[in-house]
Amino acid sequence: MTEATQRTSDSGVSIWLDDLDRNRITSGNLQELIKDKNVVGVTTNPSIFQKALAQVGPYDEQLKQLGKINVEDAVRELTTTDVRNATDIFREVAEKTDYVDGRVSIEVDPRLAHDTENTEKQAELLWKMVDRPNALIKIPATLEGLPAITATLAKGISVNVTLIFSLERYNQVMDAFIEGMEQAAKNGHDLSKMASVGSFFVSRVDTAVDKLLEANGSPEAKALEGKAAVANARLAYKMWQEKFANDPRWPALEAKGAKKQRPLWASTGTKNPAYSDCKYVDELVAPDIVNTMPAKTLDALADHGDGRPSIEGTYEESQAIMDKLAALGINIKDVTDQLEAEGVAKFIASWDSVLSDTQAGIDRVNG
Repeated sequence: MTEATQRTSDSGVSIWLDDLDRNRITSGNLQELIKDKNVVGVTTNPSIFQKALAQVGPYDEQLKQLGKINVEDAVRELTTTDVRNATDIFREVAEKTDYVDGRVSIEVDPRLAHDTENTEKQAELLWKMVDRPNALIKIPATLEGLPAITATLAKGISVNVTLIFSLERYNQVMDAFIEGMEQAAKNGHDLSKMASVGSFFVSRVDTAVDKLLEANGSPEAKALEGKAAVANARLAYKMWQEKFANDPRWPALEAKGAKKQRPLWASTGTKNPAYSDCKYVDELVAPDIVNTMPAKTLDALADHGDGRPSIEGTYEESQAIMDKLAALGINIKDVTDQLEAEGVAKFIASWDSVLSDTQAGIDRVNG
């Protein structure tokens, strides 16, 4: 283990890798990351699978076996195979952590982001296809996604809620989780084997807000650059602490073995080269957090990260930053609403590429 990744883990952060492809699985790389860099889980999304399935070679053998299959079925077979094999690699981690960690996520088709009924159906299908207790099904935190999250949890299926940008939506996500766990209990599911994370996106907030601050051009605006995303996430952690400490529904669920839905920091790669390449890890360290990192960010953390607690005691400062942004005319809700819409659109674009690349692969190996 590297000192920095070990320190980060000791501070209460579960390090997950935000990347997956067949080469990582077959080469032994995932086992190395577990052993050497404290990695205890994996997240995927349409953009990650776009990069994976665009490769010529690693998926050819399975594409040959599948034959001239419908492209959407082929993509489901390829991606669920990768996730199933990754969950097997993380099975020991899952068992050691009582299924808190050792989780591997797979996302529903992003084109269903505003379709509650079909999101729910596909979540169940993916869960059955992966067929591993340490999988997580990713559902976006759109308004239409919220009831699908509750319904999926009610079936005993573990859920990663993705594309959360605002505090308001995060509160709704935690409510959807608690309601889902209540229904799961009524339906007779073992709550102790279920898990959920709320994926709160970080760096994209700075990218959007910094543009507005640059356009403002005042010294006050300049002083706030690079501060919105961390402040937003720290206030989300405060909200999470208060939710599970004060919600009257939670103690009964916890008594039945339910585990809290943990905050997961997503979009933690630094996009602005003026900022530290560990910024969205080191400034967001606290107990009971997951941080899912692109490989480049994980390498930076391992090489020169800090990993010491950095959230507690920052709430007043974080609120002051948000208040200053508002005073400059920056409406954070407008920003986060736009980021959610853009996030869905980006994933749909990636998914379209996944389909076209996979079709090309089907045609190539079955020509």
